[in-house]
Amino acid sequence: MPFDPASLKFDAQGLIPCVAQDHASGEVLMLAWMNAASVAATLATGKVTYWSRSRSEFWVKGETSGHHQRLVELRLDCDRDCLLAMVEQDGPACHTGRQSCFYTAIRDGDVVELTKPL
Repeated sequence: MPFDPASLKFDAQGLIPCVAQDHASGEVLMLAWMNAASVAATLATGKVTYWSRSRSEFWVKGETSGHHQRLVELRLDCDRDCLLAMVEQDGPACHTGRQSCFYTAIRDGDVVELTKPL
């Protein structure tokens, strides 16, 4: 069955959340947003392309930092209102220099930093 981009459920701003996960380790790397055009660009090029809500422009992961994400597989959740990008990550995924944006935990009521920048 061919993929129909119109089957995705975008929010009122035309965006859909996309979780990036390292395909080899399974580590959750980050969450960002895509619109229909960035989904299409990601599928066409294999370079994960997001929509920057703060800059209102496309953002090809790694274009500035050199820490690219190569798409291995794009998955849809059961409601088609969230995406999972299985990626090959080159360098840290987080702008802080950490492998994952999820480097902070709440443990016993305390905020704990789990990792330092690479």
